Amino acid sequence: MYILGISADYHDSSAALLLDGQLVAAAAEERFSRRKHDPALPSQAIDWCLEHAGIQARDLDYIVFYEKPLLKFDRILATSLDYYPRSYAFFREAALTWFSEKLWIKSRMMRALGVPANRILFCEHHLSHAASAFYSSGFSEAAILTVDGIGEWATATLGEGRGTEIRLPLEIRWPHSLGMLYSVFTAFLGFEVNEGEYKVMGMAPYGSPRYVDKVWKVIRVSDEGAIELDLDYFSYHHTPERAFSSRFLTLFGQPRVAGSPVESEYYADVAASLQRVTEEILLRMARAACARSGLKKLVMAGGVALNAVANSRIQDEAGIEDLYVQPSAGDGGGALGAALWAWHTVLGRPRGFQMRHASWGRAVPGDETRRELARAGLSSVRLKSEDELLDRAVADLMDGRVLGWSQGRFEWGPRALGHRSILADPRREDARDVVNSKIKFRELFRPFAPSLPVEAAGRYFAPQLADQSTPRFMLRTARVRDEMRGQIPAVTHVDGTARPQLVEQASNPLYYELIRRFGEAGGHPVLLNTSFNLRGEPIVASAADAISTFQRSGLDVLYLGDYRVAK
Repeated sequence: MYILGISADYHDSSAALLLDGQLVAAAAEERFSRRKHDPALPSQAIDWCLEHAGIQARDLDYIVFYEKPLLKFDRILATSLDYYPRSYAFFREAALTWFSEKLWIKSRMMRALGVPANRILFCEHHLSHAASAFYSSGFSEAAILTVDGIGEWATATLGEGRGTEIRLPLEIRWPHSLGMLYSVFTAFLGFEVNEGEYKVMGMAPYGSPRYVDKVWKVIRVSDEGAIELDLDYFSYHHTPERAFSSRFLTLFGQPRVAGSPVESEYYADVAASLQRVTEEILLRMARAACARSGLKKLVMAGGVALNAVANSRIQDEAGIEDLYVQPSAGDGGGALGAALWAWHTVLGRPRGFQMRHASWGRAVPGDETRRELARAGLSSVRLKSEDELLDRAVADLMDGRVLGWSQGRFEWGPRALGHRSILADPRREDARDVVNSKIKFRELFRPFAPSLPVEAAGRYFAPQLADQSTPRFMLRTARVRDEMRGQIPAVTHVDGTARPQLVEQASNPLYYELIRRFGEAGGHPVLLNTSFNLRGEPIVASAADAISTFQRSGLDVLYLGDYRVAK
């Protein structure tokens, strides 16, 4: 039985395809359209999923949308009435998009895929998040926490999963939202909402949380993490023009101008203060979810679950045995959750799927690589074996070269995990600035991740990391051992932490072997890993994407399948 999950019409639209409850393909539309956070109906991602499975749309048994549009529109109408006349512009903009296309998502899917109405199902937004995490975790039972900006009405839910059943009895409702709080400050700090939140997290260690008391003035929280925003400080709930009010500016001062230098101590302190408050609230929510359920394992999803710093505190301080965060935790991952919800909840089928890797996207065929290299007029060498590929790549890294690495199927979610990565030697102190300024063209404060074999975790971090789920997907931070910070300076952040990726041989054997051989050559089995893209662009997917990014950046060498291209 084939079930296709779809998320669309907000941001990060995606498609995920199940065969008898097992994930076979999943991809975000942005990887094909090259429009970052593309919200459109994911027609290209859908086409690829079907092509990968060797089927056509008529072979689909069910198509499941990740939220309920009518319920979401109900919230928009109610909010507009509550805050009228200030909400007039908000309603006018919403009405234009909803009446033109969003309300008709069912008929749009029917036309696009040629399927009858009785094959289309709708799952609530936060239930899709919950299902994406719980049913992928491999846990037979777990507490559940979902947190994002907004779904239909819910902005966060607490509950539990046992077997195939998910219960979400508690929720926080719009306009009170931890995700929106973080986004408001993201806008205040001069970054793009739904894109720059991770920049705020990276900026925070450069400041001190000296304004925590000010942040607490705009939000109240119970012992269990139930939040209530003081809406006098905000305007996102009644106008599309600005997220914060004049009262917010009286409290925090003038916002940082987008594109201006980010070295200001004040704005770094604001970022640090916001991050600290966010962590404290999430800790309370996580403890409450576990206490209410009586369970010691926790799963999380929703865009806020991508906050790796907060995840590390939850893992270490919430009194839990393990934390699982689905690697595409944001809205894109709702496509997977919706499909899994249909399989387990609607159809009552037993569980058998566990997501232990994130490489569910499209691989680049060899003939495509040859064609695009010829079209670009690039001189390349085809490597005769995997051993030659690995040995050449290690030699390049040891010589200080920065590599574009495109191998196998691309990743599901926002993290590059060794399939579409930029790689460098983490022992070189200047590698971070080189990659940020000459290759990624982004802010110099942005950190990079260390990729290392799972069995080497205890050499660089606390040994218990090897038994945790989140480091497999680069979704927590950890303190680098004091004696190792000077050994891998390019991946050690200013606060002495890093966001590690623990690589398992079984899930990514080529990348694992590259790291192992680099360790043999240089003494440290660690690579600097960041996503293979330029600032403002999606991670590369095709051969043409990889070649274009290579040509437009300061990358030294491109490894595209079994081809090596050098400048």
